[in-house]
Amino acid sequence: MIPDEARPDQEHSSSLSAAIERYIRTIIHLRLKASRERSLEDRIADAITGFAGHMRFVYVHIVWFTVWVLLNSGLLAFRPFDPYPYGLLTMAVSLEAIFLSTFVLISQNRLGEQSEHRADLDLHIDLLTEYELTRVLQMLDAIQDRLGIENDQDTELLDLERETHPEEVLAEIERLQKRVLRPARPAHLRKPSPASG
Repeated sequence: MIPDEARPDQEHSSSLSAAIERYIRTIIHLRLKASRERSLEDRIADAITGFAGHMRFVYVHIVWFTVWVLLNSGLLAFRPFDPYPYGLLTMAVSLEAIFLSTFVLISQNRLGEQSEHRADLDLHIDLLTEYELTRVLQMLDAIQDRLGIENDQDTELLDLERETHPEEVLAEIERLQKRVLRPARPAHLRKPSPASG
């Protein structure tokens, strides 16, 4: 029999598992929806890219090149149709490389769009979380004031209670990056400071 002390943990664990399972199901649903919404061209590109990204693709080419070279080497009873230096084989492989790279780019572009959508969603959730946390801090400060609890006016806490504006954060990041990444001027090009002059 399970002791009573273990039951609350199990209930908490099962409710946590249910929440995690709900999130996992949502993610799977979104992935399946995105997969179903692919165009026929995207499906073809993904199928070709998927096949080209496996060892089976390498094995098929090893067999293909071996048979091709054997048939065109003159060692067998067959008359070579593409003798050395195998110009027809070279052209076929070059065309295959062109098409393969195009299919890979098509798949990467689609995956890039999906990543951009996920990044937008992440940013939205982050901004919403930031806003909610700011409001919680402000409410806690108001409750503290109402209960007459002394507030020590910590400057860091006051900064956290202010609403964050993403455009200001981005502008500050750009400003600091420009300052850090600005190349240092050689000493002979620097203007002397008035104090040293």
